[in-house]
Amino acid sequence: MRAIWPFRHIGLKLLSVAIAVLLWMVIAGEETVERGLRVPLELQQFPAGLELLGDVPTTADVRVRGASGTLSRVSPGDIVAVLDLRGARAGERLFHLTPEQVRAPFGVEVVQVTPPTVAVAFEKSASRNIPVKPAIEGKPAAGYVVGRSTADPPTVEVVGPESAVRRVNEALTEPVSVAGAQRAVQETVTVGTLDPAVRVKTQRTATITVQIVPAPLEQTVRHRPVHLRNLAANLTAMVVPSEVDVTLRGNREALSRIQPDDATAFVDLTGLGAGEYTLTVYADSSRDAGVARIEPAVLQVRITSARN
Repeated sequence: MRAIWPFRHIGLKLLSVAIAVLLWMVIAGEETVERGLRVPLELQQFPAGLELLGDVPTTADVRVRGASGTLSRVSPGDIVAVLDLRGARAGERLFHLTPEQVRAPFGVEVVQVTPPTVAVAFEKSASRNIPVKPAIEGKPAAGYVVGRSTADPPTVEVVGPESAVRRVNEALTEPVSVAGAQRAVQETVTVGTLDPAVRVKTQRTATITVQIVPAPLEQTVRHRPVHLRNLAANLTAMVVPSEVDVTLRGNREALSRIQPDDATAFVDLTGLGAGEYTLTVYADSSRDAGVARIEPAVLQVRITSARN
């Protein structure tokens, strides 16, 4: 049997002992400190079939204790508070947050967690299909107007808390620009909802088609006299200019029936006394055609007492 020689490799053994003593002295010589940190709050074991209601804290404040060197090396994310939601039910629930529920590196002791209790409200999850409403911005080229707009798919499925799903009526899209368009515009855009509690389940885009059609025809009736309406008794008025051009808008059939007298221009003098005024001119038209514009749009009116 081979004899064990205790002094074999004595140099290496002495070096190991010296290193161990040195490490112990460094660690033992470090000051123990306590520090407050704000750490992320992680939700685990989320129950199926439930949705969160309202805002849930995303961070927690913890006080940790350890050697000053150890704490100085702690980086964001090394310490995480964990909230176990296993067994939660619909309604408002309270969950305790204790030092044992905080993950921390070796050598770091968690001594306190704030808040010690977290209130979380749950509601049953629900889903339903709602229509997609295209959002349109801009104006087509002159002589054109926006026609019918469609979405493909026409509906999307949304999910969320039952009460929130009930109150949402439509899904919105990113705006589709029709600025300067003379023909149909088609664009694939993102679909979403304004309620942050509700989310689109799968189909998050839609192809929007916007029809651009020629505007209704216009016809100008020129040199229409301006009438004075609601002039008070014992007053007289003079309007400059006394005639305006009225442009009517409608389909071809309606405009073909328009007579000059179908456009009546007027200024409203209700409540005005003697003086000089700059007033907007208005016009009445037949029910088959609308007033597109009046030129000039404002007139100078001078009102005087009839005694003068």
